[in-house]
Amino acid sequence: MKLLSIVGARPNFMKIAPFINAINNFNKNNDNFFSHTLVHTGQHYDIRMSKTFFDDLQIPEPDINLEIGSGTHAEQVGKTMIELEKVIKQLNPDIIVVVGDVNAILAGAITAKKEHKLLAHIEAGLRSFDMTMPEEINRIVADRLSDYLFTPDIIANQNLKNEGVADEKIFLVGNIMIDTLLKEKNKAETLNIEKIVHDNLIHDFGRKSIYIEHRNYLLMTLHRPSNVDHPETLKHIISFIVDELCNYTTVLFPIHPRTMNNIIQFGLDHSVSKQDRFILLHPLRYHEMLRLNMSAKAVLTDSGGLQEECTVLGTPCFTMRNNTERPITLKKNGGLSILVGNNLQYILSEFIALHEHNFSAVFPPFWDGKTSERIVSILSTIK
Repeated sequence: MKLLSIVGARPNFMKIAPFINAINNFNKNNDNFFSHTLVHTGQHYDIRMSKTFFDDLQIPEPDINLEIGSGTHAEQVGKTMIELEKVIKQLNPDIIVVVGDVNAILAGAITAKKEHKLLAHIEAGLRSFDMTMPEEINRIVADRLSDYLFTPDIIANQNLKNEGVADEKIFLVGNIMIDTLLKEKNKAETLNIEKIVHDNLIHDFGRKSIYIEHRNYLLMTLHRPSNVDHPETLKHIISFIVDELCNYTTVLFPIHPRTMNNIIQFGLDHSVSKQDRFILLHPLRYHEMLRLNMSAKAVLTDSGGLQEECTVLGTPCFTMRNNTERPITLKKNGGLSILVGNNLQYILSEFIALHEHNFSAVFPPFWDGKTSERIVSILSTIK
């Protein structure tokens, strides 16, 4: 059976690694049943955002790299569809697999169905119910077109049923990203936190000395347009970190290139530089980021994946969004994440209150490290 899987950006890489591993393990015992082609669209082309993840997670070099690069959503999707059409016509795969919710999966899903191919979506059924998010559009279209919908949790299952998806198309398999986390956790634990910070320090905002204590710092990531693309919004967030939150803790900030560019463009670099406890880092490798998450007192983020990682690591998560497509991670559903939006004083009060609580890891059903095996097993039954 010929599989073609598509990745395009860093959130995909942690999900495709266990899938490829599961294919290889299945093939060892089943006479190379699957022939697999990995296509990287090149949506993330920066070496820190892309290649290092392939190296760290031992993902084979992509069989095909489309090298699409940056651009508007329409430009990325359009260019990717043009190039994917050529690949699909040449290789004629039996099944096309898309993962997650980045632009690459939208392009992959549409092109697959226009070429009359079976389509499988890993991480199906996630919904924020916020149509201003490009990812929400990507998810909805991919799910609507897919023949096999592999869901991470019972809420995602119910979302699809509410939308009228037939039961026989829906498979509750668990969270494939947690496969990677559980496999790589021991390796991450061996890393030294202070060395991670020292090696990745952005020296334009350098500190003479750095001392980081276990469970005594906040780990922060920020990249969504709603938080970083508007000068006033980003200014308020940076001022809050520098003038208030850093009075209580050190803040480690592995910074996305778009956020770094905006800090400079909006003239906020001076504000960042004046606070020694606000430490800017280059984008981190997978194990480095996992190590910092494991020892953080809390995480402040607008990332979807980090909400999930925090849940199984036992790290409180303040999600700077008004909604989430991963509600299984919320405290009201048994997780460790709180939606805080841009309510900065709420963030501060919740952080100060953390010392009153003990937190432990939470594992929703099927978040057991075997999601990829279940997916490959199901795909092997397709006629």
